[in-house]
Formats: sequence, structure tokens, C-alpha cells
Amino acid sequence: ILPPKNRIKREKIHERCKNICPPKDTFERTLLHTHDKSRTDLEQVPKIFMKPDFALDDSLTFNSVLPWSHFNTAGGKGNRDAASSKLLQEKLSHYLDIVEVNIAHQISLRSEAFFHAMTSQHELQDYLKKTSQAVKMLRDKIAQIDKVMCEGSLHILRLALTRNNCVKVYNKLKLMATVHQTQPTVQVLLSTSEFVGALDLIATTQEVLQQELQGIHSFRHLGSQLCELEKLIDKMMIAEFSTYSHSDLNRPLEDDCQVLEECVINKVSQIEEIDTDVVVKLADQMRMLNFPQWFELLKDIFSKFTIFLQRVKATLNIIHSVVLSVLDKNQRTRELEEISQQKNAAKDNSLDTEVAYLIHEGMFISDAFSEGEITPVAVDTNSQRNASPNSEPCSSDSVSEPECTTDSSSSKEQTASSAIPGGVDILVSEDMRLTDSELGKLANNIQELLYSASDICHDRAVKFLMSRAKDGFLEKLNSMEFITLSRLMETFILDTEQICGRKSMSLLGALQSQANKFVNRFHEERKTKLSLLLDNERWKQADVPAEFQDLVDSISDGKIALPEKKSGATEERKPAEVLIVEGQQYAVVGTVLLLIRIILEYCQCVDNIPSVTTDMLTRLSDLLKYFNSRSCQLVLGAGALQVVGLKTITTKNLALSSRCLQLIVHYIPVIRAHFEARLPPKQYSMLRHFDHITKDYHDHIAEISAKLVAIMDSLFDKLLSKYEVKAPVPSACFRNICKQMTKMHEAIFDLLPEEQTQMLFLRINASYKLHLKKQLSHLNVINDGGPQNGLVTADVAFYTGNLQALKGLKDLDLNMAEIWEQKR
Repeated sequence: ILPPKNRIKREKIHERCKNICPPKDTFERTLLHTHDKSRTDLEQVPKIFMKPDFALDDSLTFNSVLPWSHFNTAGGKGNRDAASSKLLQEKLSHYLDIVEVNIAHQISLRSEAFFHAMTSQHELQDYLKKTSQAVKMLRDKIAQIDKVMCEGSLHILRLALTRNNCVKVYNKLKLMATVHQTQPTVQVLLSTSEFVGALDLIATTQEVLQQELQGIHSFRHLGSQLCELEKLIDKMMIAEFSTYSHSDLNRPLEDDCQVLEECVINKVSQIEEIDTDVVVKLADQMRMLNFPQWFELLKDIFSKFTIFLQRVKATLNIIHSVVLSVLDKNQRTRELEEISQQKNAAKDNSLDTEVAYLIHEGMFISDAFSEGEITPVAVDTNSQRNASPNSEPCSSDSVSEPECTTDSSSSKEQTASSAIPGGVDILVSEDMRLTDSELGKLANNIQELLYSASDICHDRAVKFLMSRAKDGFLEKLNSMEFITLSRLMETFILDTEQICGRKSMSLLGALQSQANKFVNRFHEERKTKLSLLLDNERWKQADVPAEFQDLVDSISDGKIALPEKKSGATEERKPAEVLIVEGQQYAVVGTVLLLIRIILEYCQCVDNIPSVTTDMLTRLSDLLKYFNSRSCQLVLGAGALQVVGLKTITTKNLALSSRCLQLIVHYIPVIRAHFEARLPPKQYSMLRHFDHITKDYHDHIAEISAKLVAIMDSLFDKLLSKYEVKAPVPSACFRNICKQMTKMHEAIFDLLPEEQTQMLFLRINASYKLHLKKQLSHLNVINDGGPQNGLVTADVAFYTGNLQALKGLKDLDLNMAEIWEQKR
């Protein structure tokens, strides 16, 4: 802010300048002209200087402003560079002048606004000074008014507020004292078994603590203590109910039927072989039982559990019937209330018609309605007093006769209330009654109790089962023992399901777990047995005992099951050379006969234990795959040379292996149908395992046939490569070939069916023709009717005659014309 003298001086200068300045119109024209000139001058300044991001530290900007390419001191151009730099300096100075002139012009145009702002600031300072003085005076006056008129009144108001707060604190302390007596009061109520009153007091106190006494530090633990008291009451009520239930459940449900709590102890004590002094623990004593003893014990336990559940169901049925009767009564009550409401509505309509009469007679309408409301009460009171003709008189303490009470049985049946001396009935309040939804929930909970009892029985049975299974006892059971155990457990599960209406899963899960272990052991035993049989198999044709033929015959009759052993002496039957299956003869090895029996054991296990069907299917598939792969390794892979010590794998070994595979393939559809009938539809996809197995077996059989053809193919290649067309006829080469063909036929004809033998020899003959044609082409022997052609024809005729003379090959179409090259 300028000093007063300088301010006045500048104002005078400003006034003088205003007088000197031309008129407004002239000034505006001059201003417009000056503005156009300034714009023209500014256009001379390059745009780069006007950019908001103009900065000489940027190399591009710097080079644009100062083009150093014009300055080069080399080559004697110093004078010209100096002139260029001077010209650039003048140009930049010119730009600076233009900008400064424009800035000065803009400032001159706004000089009047600057001086006006300074004048306004002086006036504002004067106004602020006056306002400050007025505020000070107002504060002084307010302070005097507050001291004289307000302080006393406000003090009275504060005292009144303090008094109110003290009253509230006093009431709060009284409430706290009452709450403090809650725990002793609850203890007194509990000593008299007043559980409902105690719970009601606890609920009220907790409500007070949460609403009116919330945040009181001294009661910070009272809520948790009341919760513990509530839990204690709950335990006491449960204990009393348990005592009643225990005494009720221990009574015989039927004549001569008592649940023995010490069932296991009694059973173990009857076994003389168990020394209870040495084996102290009951579980260890129980584990010393053999399977028949343990099985009888388990059967006894299941029987007792069944009786226990029947008894629980009988008790719960009574409670359930009470709940249903209450629901039915509530329904009837609602119906009566609806009828009563309809009657009251009709009565209100009749009262409306009497209003005019009441006014005419001079009565007040409110009196009339009061009489209408009092009269039914009086009638009801009289009806209560006269409810029974055999009413007893009041005691000597009674005030008057109308206060006598009635104690007849009819009154007790009509009301669900209790009477106290004085004739007043205490009815259950509406808050204490259960709603229909709560009663329905209670009915569901009763059913859940039955489910829980069933689950407990199953859990105890599982515990008993697992305690016996610790030493692997259940896994060591044979098939018949495990099947017997499985059927007993399934029967118990079904019995409990019929009693409770729901299947408990714990024992079923334990049964499934043990069944899985049984299946694993069952499978491993048979797979190991099959492995040992294969490792000791010499791949020679075995005789077929009569029992295996009977086994196969039973399968042909449509049932897959092991035949029952016939008791008593039976006629000895000699074993057969081949196995006859549906009219076809199968030459087999001993391993395959036992494999058929093992397969039937799998199928029978599925019938006895349906829950393991899927696992058995998987294991049986694995067994069939193992037989296929292992037999391939031993025969086609020549593994039997090292395992059994065979000198060589003969064509007879190969044909016998093929026939064994064909027998298994024959039974795969029967096995598939057996499992399909026992699988649920959603698991039919598992049957594809049999399709894969069938394909693998067919591929294996085809490989064996190819191997037989390959054996003869290598023989033809060896013999015919040395064949020469010359006398004598037949040649030694063809005699040797016919000899080998005869050996091949003798080896396989008794093993393979006639059709397969024919197909095999057709393939062998095709190989023979191919090699003969190749050798004749090599010897340049053609079908020209010459001497060589005649010798070859004679040898071929000898081969054809010998081959067709073999059994079963008489009608074989050999088509020997293919051995000759076609004439070009």
C-alpha cells in the first residue's frame, strides 16, 4: 500500500493524463489501428517462440533458434560468419523489441483498472475499521446482558438436569441391585427344579443387560455367567430326561426280551480258551475269538441293536402322537375362533339395529354396550361354578361360598390348566405356547432323534467291526466267510432302514471298505495263482477232468456259478482229451481250465456281494488282460524257454495257445451279459472293457496265425531258393517241402478246427506259390510246354497231391496256375 503523499501524487498524474488523452471515439479508433499494427508486428515473430513448451535446453529448439550450420570458421570464412552472427543478433533483438512494445501497450490499456482497484482498497480498509469497533461494542453489551440476566437461569436449569440425572442413576442402581440378585434367585429356583422360571428369569435379565444396562463395567461377566447357568440348566434337564429315558428303554419291549448292556462281556466270558487274567482288555479278548464265535457275537449284537431301535421308536411314536394331537387341537381351536368371530360380527349387526331404541328410551349407548360385555362373563362364571354336581366345599379359610373351587374330572379334561386354592385357573400364556411351525419342527426333530439312534447303533457296530479288523482278521477270511458276514451286515442295514425309514451310511461305508479290501485280496490271490500257473505251464495239451466238463456244461445251461459238490460216493469218471463247449472241441492247457474256474469265482462273488460289481468287473478285466499279455510273452515272445526250460516253441505250442485264447473269447460275451444284468444303467460304459479285451484276444490269435505262416514262409524261402529244375521227379526239394507240410498238419489238425486249418493252409500255400514263382522267374522257366516246364509241373503235381491227401484239405482250392509269369 502506497503512502498517502505518493498516492495523492499519482492520482494527480493520472487525472492529468486523462485530460491529455484524446476523446473515447478517437481513442478507440486509434486503439483499433494500434491493435492491427501490433498483430502484424507479432506475426513477424516465429511461432516457435510462442509455444508453451519453449525451452532452449531442448537440442531441437536450440538448433532452430541458433542455426549453427551457418557458422563455420574453417576455410577462411571468418568474416562472413561474423556478419551472419551479427545479423542473427539483430533479428533476435528486433523480436524482443516487438514483444516488449506489445506488453507495454497491453499494460497501458489497463492502467485505469489498476488505479480503480487501489481506490476501492482504501475504502474497504475504512469499512473494516468501523466494523471492528462496532463488534467490540456489541461484545461488551452481550457480556453485560449475560451476567445480569442469563447466568442465574442457566444455573437453575443445570441443577434441574443434574437432579434428573441423579434420579436416573438411582433407578439404574436399583435395577442393578435387582439384576445382582439374579444368580442367587436362579439357584433357589433350581433347588426346587423350577427350570422354566429360572430360564425365564435368565432371559429377562439378559434382555435387561443388553438394553438398559449395556456397557456397565461391573456386569461385563454377568452375561457369560448367565449363559453358563443356562447351559447348566440344559444339562440338568437333559440329565433328568436321560434318567427317565434310560429307565424307560431298559424295560422289556416284549415278553422275555431284555437288552443286555454287557453283551460282549458275557459272550467272551463263555469262551474257556480265553484266560482273562492274562488278557485283560476286553478288545484283546474279543480278538481271540475265532470266526464262528465272533460271527455269533456280531449276530447277537445286531439283534440287540434292533430291539433297542424298536424300543426307541415306540417311545418316540408316543411323543410324536402327542405333538400331532396338539396340532390337531390347535386347528380345531382356530376353526372355533373363526366361527365365534362370525357370530360376533352378526351380533354387532343386531346391536346396530337397537341403537335408535336405546336413544329413544333415554339410555346411554356406552352403558348398553357395557352390559352386553359383562353379561357373558357372569354367565361363564356361573357355568364354571356349576360345572360339576359333586363339587367340594371350600376350606375354612374361604371368604364366601362363591369362591369355592371345583375338582371334578370333567373340568380337568375340558381345560389344560392347573388350579390353585381360591378357585382361579392358571392357563398357559400365549407366549409360552408353541406355534404350529414350532410343533412341526418338534415333530421333525423327533424323527431326527430316531435317525440319530440308528446312526449311533451303526457307529457302534462299525467300532466293533474295526476293532476286530485291526490284526487283518477280516482280510484273511475266505470267500464263503466274508460272504456270510456281508449278508449279515446287509440284513441288519435293511432291518434298521425299515424301522427308522432311512438308511444309515456308516456301517454301509465300513462294509464297502471291507468289501474293497476283500476284492483286492481276492484279486491278488487269483492273479498270483494265475501267474504261478503260467510260469510253470509247459504248453502241452492237458486232459480235462470230469468236474471241469460239468463246470462248462453248467455255463451252457445259462447259469454262471460253481457247481455244488456232490455229497457221498460218486462214480469215478475218466478225464477227457478235449473240452467240449456247445458241440465244439477245445484242446487246452491246464492253466486255462483253472482260469475258467477263477472267472466263475469272480462272477459268483458278484452274485453274493452286489456292492462290489464294478470293482469285480475292473479286476476281472485286469486278470483277462494279464493272461493275454503273459501268454503272449511266454509263447510268441518265447519267454517259456527261460521260465520253464522249453527247448523251442513248436507249432503245436502256438496252435494250443491260439485255441486257449479262442476258448476265453467264447466266454467273454457270457461274462459281459452276467455283469450287465447286475450293473446300474449309468455304469454300462464300463462294459467297454470287454470289447477292448475281445479285440486284444483276436489280435493275439491273428499274431499266432501269422507266426505259423511265417515259420513255413521262412522254410519255403530256404528250400526253394536252392531248387533246380532237373531230374529226378519229384525233386528232393519238393519231397522235403511236402514232409514239412505234413508235420505242420499233424501238429495243428487235432488242435484247431477244420475251417481254421484250411484257412491257415491256404495262407501257407499262398506263401509257397509266391516263393516258387520267384524262383522260377529267377531260373527263367516259363510255361512253354518244354522239358523244364514238364519237370516243374510234375513237382507241383506231387506237392498238390500230397497236400490234398492230408486230412481235411481234400477240397482245398490251391490254384497253382499263379506260379507262372504272365506272357507279355
